[in-house]
Amino acid sequence: MYFCGNRGYGDFFNMGEYSRLGISTERRKISIFDTTLRDGEQSPGVSFNKKIKTCIALKLYDLGVDTIEAGFPAVSSDEFNTIKGINNIIDNVCSLSRCNINDINKVIDSNSNVIHLFIATSDIHMKYKLKMGKNHVYDKIIESIDYASNHGLKIIFSPEDATRTDMNFLREVISNIGNKVETVNIPDTVGIMNPISMYYFIKKIKEFTKNTISIHCHNDFGLATANTLSGLAAGANEAQVTVNGIGERSGNAALEEVVSSVYGFLNSYTGIKMEKLYEISKYISSVSGIIPQKNKAIIGENAFAHEAGIHVQGIINNSKTYEAINPELFNIKRKIIIGKHSGKSSIKYILEKNGIYKTDEEIKNILNIIKNESSKKVIDEDFLLKVSKNE
Repeated sequence: MYFCGNRGYGDFFNMGEYSRLGISTERRKISIFDTTLRDGEQSPGVSFNKKIKTCIALKLYDLGVDTIEAGFPAVSSDEFNTIKGINNIIDNVCSLSRCNINDINKVIDSNSNVIHLFIATSDIHMKYKLKMGKNHVYDKIIESIDYASNHGLKIIFSPEDATRTDMNFLREVISNIGNKVETVNIPDTVGIMNPISMYYFIKKIKEFTKNTISIHCHNDFGLATANTLSGLAAGANEAQVTVNGIGERSGNAALEEVVSSVYGFLNSYTGIKMEKLYEISKYISSVSGIIPQKNKAIIGENAFAHEAGIHVQGIINNSKTYEAINPELFNIKRKIIIGKHSGKSSIKYILEKNGIYKTDEEIKNILNIIKNESSKKVIDEDFLLKVSKNE
């Protein structure tokens, strides 16, 4: 797999340069587990056919994702065949399975080497969804892990709704799954954690397991990325994410946000090729039909767009004045927007970019025209260039 510890992102990030509140971690590689093809596809109204799912998997592989959750083989014959086809092309595929033998056999038959076993462990899920008691759930966990291990599968185990699970029961489950499980994933299934509670929750779990800890956060309160970062700061080793943060309800932790935050806030790195993030973001938008909001961090249309004159003046002199991250890192072009908030610096910058040079007085006149027109229409560069010819 890809490894980017020395890829040369130093021009864009100093490791942990924005950790002003004292977050400090051992410098390490954070693994990225992408579940766009499974949890992302569970977004209402989203369905990827075999061709699209295979294309996404290949793009994720090229991006440098450590583990790609391709789907849930037991869902349908089409899903099974798609996952099997992806497994024949790339080697870092994981498949989801409930804690039952039939599901596990589907994973085995799909040629997946990695299985993501899950079962709910919170009281509310056990009572109202599973209609099972703790002892029954515990037995299903041990039986499923033993069966998958005996069939040579690498196991990731998720106690679903972990963040609402009784801590004593969670401790009992995680403490007794042993070394047959490589990774314990902690799902914040309905997104009820906050960054402080997540930090101490992961710290507590680390007291009773030596397994690799993964973290899976949902965005119901808009905190998925923040909670993921806190879990990583507390010692989790892997982040489960989706491209653009798509997923059920309000979605999941966004891959592009988490990866950028690992560089910006933790003394750590990932294997992700940052320069390919925007490309895959646009592709997922097109095939899912879910268009990110314009002010979405990193990949939103306005993420690196500037209109206010004082901002543009700062950007022209030193981009770090109003950009915490250099858009070039993601192969994104900075945009200077023309409108009623524009200043002379914006007009001068755009004109000179097009080889047009004007005096200060001419630029002032052009700006006045722009401000008058901006309430009537969207101002684009062509209109500005047309106005400049008359000055």
